[in-house]
Amino acid sequence: MASRRASDHLILAGKVEVNGLVVTLPGTQVNPDADVVRCEGKIARPGTSKTYLLLNKPSGYIVSASDPHNPQTVFDLLEGVDARVFPVGRLDMDTTGVLLLTDDGDLSYRLTHPSFEIRKVYRAVVRGRPSAETLGQLSRGIALEDGVTTAPAQVKLIRQLGANAVLQLTLHEGRKRQVKLMCAAVGHRVLELARIVFAGLEVGGLELGHYRSLTVGEVNRLCALVGIPTGTGPGD
Repeated sequence: MASRRASDHLILAGKVEVNGLVVTLPGTQVNPDADVVRCEGKIARPGTSKTYLLLNKPSGYIVSASDPHNPQTVFDLLEGVDARVFPVGRLDMDTTGVLLLTDDGDLSYRLTHPSFEIRKVYRAVVRGRPSAETLGQLSRGIALEDGVTTAPAQVKLIRQLGANAVLQLTLHEGRKRQVKLMCAAVGHRVLELARIVFAGLEVGGLELGHYRSLTVGEVNRLCALVGIPTGTGPGD
């Protein structure tokens, strides 16, 4: 609810109660499992120590803790991070862009669960020139080799690049290698792939291979997306 120094001021001003009694001594100890703490009438809950990181993943790094065949992992890019974070979802080794990492298991589970239909936007360079009919096929859903038909998606042609094309695909499901499989199924192999949006998060000016912590507002928005009560983000 406030920084440590600001909390001291609130306590000294008599705005904090423990079990219905006003306390005016900073450093008063409480049991968060048994005591009820209120600040200006609002219940104060323990702050989180969880970590939320946004990485602009470069090509050539696997999204895994270790792989004997691919020594470079995204964790090599997290210099200075002591928390044991895990990736939320997966990106192929040659796919770049938005990757969320956290030690918040509940949030991670919900963001990757199909029932929440989290929005993901990809920018793909594909071989050839997709026709309007092909774009329509991709938008309506594609029957993949395993017999599963993908959910409807938003697909648009961004521009032509000589013999190739740039597509933007917005999905609400997260099948493994889905964009590549969809495009291959209609005869347009993916040459380059970047995820530019995940659950509303974008890399912005973050350089490839760099990461930053999410803001409290960003964490709260993610929680709101999947029905987790907000107000307990980092720094609260």
